[in-house]
Amino acid sequence: MSKIRFAVAGTGWVAGEYLQAIAANPDAEVYAIVSKHMEHARAKLAELGIDALVMDQYEHAVRDSNVDAIVLCSTPDIRPEYTVLAAEHGKHIVMEKPLAMNREGLWRMAEALAAHPVKTVASFVLRWNPSFVNTKALIDNDAIGRVFMAQIDYWHHVGPQYGQYRWSRTKELGGSSILSAGCHAVDAVRYFAGEVEEVTAYSCRTWADSDYEFDPNAIAILKLANGGIGKVSSSLECKTPYKFNVHLLGEKGAVMNNQFYSHKLPGQTEYATIPTITPDSGDVSHHPFKEEINEFIQAIQNDTRTRCDFQDAYKTMEVSFAIDESIATGKSVKLPLSR
Repeated sequence: MSKIRFAVAGTGWVAGEYLQAIAANPDAEVYAIVSKHMEHARAKLAELGIDALVMDQYEHAVRDSNVDAIVLCSTPDIRPEYTVLAAEHGKHIVMEKPLAMNREGLWRMAEALAAHPVKTVASFVLRWNPSFVNTKALIDNDAIGRVFMAQIDYWHHVGPQYGQYRWSRTKELGGSSILSAGCHAVDAVRYFAGEVEEVTAYSCRTWADSDYEFDPNAIAILKLANGGIGKVSSSLECKTPYKFNVHLLGEKGAVMNNQFYSHKLPGQTEYATIPTITPDSGDVSHHPFKEEINEFIQAIQNDTRTRCDFQDAYKTMEVSFAIDESIATGKSVKLPLSR
């Protein structure tokens, strides 16, 4: 099979990681980069030592027969439109989170992908983090049994030190604490403990002079389909180093980040530590985009699903929208959401 040729839409921080991940895979190549700021795009390619076309129109990329797959790193407000166009032209799709800024956009994406099936991967990239991989393996191996309590926290001061802050702090493009970043924690609950049936959530400001157009702090209590409960917290304006806490209580054991206690280890008196890479940085270069892209390429080659395709990530986004609806209305919200 010939190399899979990618067009990357966007030139920001995350786009650079995708460009490097694609270039590093022997079965893939960066065919084009799409940006209205063409000189910036050329500079990005030169910086990374990648030779590719520069296009200023997304439509040119999806209509180009040389393009096999699209990576959507553009702002989330146009992600549904870009997904629909890519699917209609038979392009496989890598989509950054959040998948959409509202339910209507998400539903448009679902309809397009149902009508035009292509391979997809949604970048809830922590699913490829080594500590996450270990925890999922422990759960699948019945090391801790049914997870009856899952508590996941996303704490990260996303301020002016990050380029994305200028737009992610806005209601239009950031949306909420959950849509902007906390959705990673929502996805982790689903990945480790299963589906969510109901949410009740609250939010608050950090400081009175905050530049965020939405409450940067949110917390949600979740009713799980397996009879258990969960909690998600998200803080984008906090005085703490980056923390992504994963605390799971199971019927036969427990997990605290990269530590575990299991009925399968007779005589165990304390948590055992697995020396591994944990999600302990907000720097995108710390996250496993290479592993995500490698699995996506294998899915195209072998006609398999990725561990986080659109259909799976759709459910994470539904929970995320339900959390925001609960915050806005002061009421509990049941899932799945009605259309």
